[in-house]
Amino acid sequence: MFSLLFLEVLILIGSFYAGAGLRIFDGDEFVLPKLDHFFMSACVFAAAIVFSMSALGMYQVKVSEGLRNPFFLQLMPSFAMGFCILTLVFYLAPDLYFGRGILILVFCISGTGIVLARIVFLKSSELSILESRIMFVGCGQLAKECGELVTRSGSYHKYHVAGYVAVPGEDITVPRERLLALDPGRSLVQLARQNRVSEIVVSVQNRRGGTFPIKDLLDCKLYGINVTDSTTFFERETCQIRVDSVQPSWLVFGGGFDQSWMRTFMKRSFDVTASLLLLVVTLPVMLVTALAIYIEDRAPIFYSQERVGKNGNVFRVLKFRSMFTNAEQGGKPQWAAKNDPRVTRIGNIIRKLRIDELPQILNVLKGEMSFVGPRPERPYFVEQLTERVPYYNVRHSIKPGITGWAQVRYGYGDSVEDAVQKLQYDLYYVKNNSLLLDVLVLIDTFKVVMFRGGR
Repeated sequence: MFSLLFLEVLILIGSFYAGAGLRIFDGDEFVLPKLDHFFMSACVFAAAIVFSMSALGMYQVKVSEGLRNPFFLQLMPSFAMGFCILTLVFYLAPDLYFGRGILILVFCISGTGIVLARIVFLKSSELSILESRIMFVGCGQLAKECGELVTRSGSYHKYHVAGYVAVPGEDITVPRERLLALDPGRSLVQLARQNRVSEIVVSVQNRRGGTFPIKDLLDCKLYGINVTDSTTFFERETCQIRVDSVQPSWLVFGGGFDQSWMRTFMKRSFDVTASLLLLVVTLPVMLVTALAIYIEDRAPIFYSQERVGKNGNVFRVLKFRSMFTNAEQGGKPQWAAKNDPRVTRIGNIIRKLRIDELPQILNVLKGEMSFVGPRPERPYFVEQLTERVPYYNVRHSIKPGITGWAQVRYGYGDSVEDAVQKLQYDLYYVKNNSLLLDVLVLIDTFKVVMFRGGR
């Protein structure tokens, strides 16, 4: 979707200049305003519209739906939200204001441009020339899951499954009619070229022994056929890292997991800036919340609890109290259930709106947490999950966050199975964390809170 996002940013900035040129048409030529002033205004306009479209889920495109009603039902509210954001920006920075007449023209031109861009984008996805022919080496459960993943509807990247190559020692769980026979004297390269395969996904669970065709796969790569590991394939298609199929060597020698000083500096700068802005904006909300908690259930207003942070260090996270006092009377930690009876009426509201998390801004400013990162867990559960879930401690290589990739992609969890699913998203974030990914997580968090009532 990054290509669509980039295209629409160009359309929005271009529409701004087109609207300005049409509005300030003088005789036989266009008189454009000063570059520095209007370029900043154009960037602000594009950022406001892109943020609004992202918040309403317009970059989670389902190709199967095409340009049906959901697209237009999202486009108009997106422009309305963008208009409100621009109004606030112009109030705070009046020098960026470019006139009502230009604004109307810009919205009309950009709306038309975005609709046309979406039509081209979705129609191009139907072209068979853009379809990749893919072959799986393996015939077991892992190969079956990979095959089901590429055939699911709604994905922009289209695949055609050429078939599966059986590997000795694996139980056949894929449809037998989809198996490709590798006759004696015939190489894997010849089989791939015969079926016009552009990518081979290695989906073999057990690669030990002499039956794994490593030399044939190297030949395929040398002939220009893309050879992909199943873990990388799952990461690319689902934005998560499967813990049940990942190899330790993949974590060690693969890309990502960069903890350089520059990335640390950029992330810390982003954390402090975003936290201070959020603190100023939400201070009235926090004061009202504190008063409501006190009226319903008296003190204490805040709830402090031990959590595991970076490198396994334990710190105390600060939240608004959303449960009755003495919620764990037995003294044994409990998973918080989705409809937990221990939650107060005010607690239920602030949990849905994520207001109970706001005091963690202080943890971020103290350097114990980041704004975006894996959610911190209690030491009692960390000890259990570390023993039962492979690679669970990898999530502790970076600071935990107020919100995270797992929260916006998976949502609520109250069991070990849910913890495994969320870990797979956490591993993806730890491997690929960047300022851009943090911004995307914040946009998705805003969308979850405002338009889905929280997860």
